[in-house]
Amino acid sequence: MKREFNVIIERDEDGFFVATVPELKGCHTQAKTLDVLMKRVREAIELCLEVEGGKISHSEFVGVQRIVVGA
Repeated sequence: MKREFNVIIERDEDGFFVATVPELKGCHTQAKTLDVLMKRVREAIELCLEVEGGKISHSEFVGVQRIVVGA
């Protein structure tokens, strides 16, 4: 059965791409390139699903907003 997941991708201060899957608690990974990151995040999702036994929280992705704080 195919499932779709939202993946949030950020770049850390060391230049690594970091992927987080909000629907799966603790599901995240990192890589130096986006190609490698996509492969790793698929593997991470599969492992998280295996550990969770298919139980996932269902949330609807609304969007991302950037907020500037301070002077």
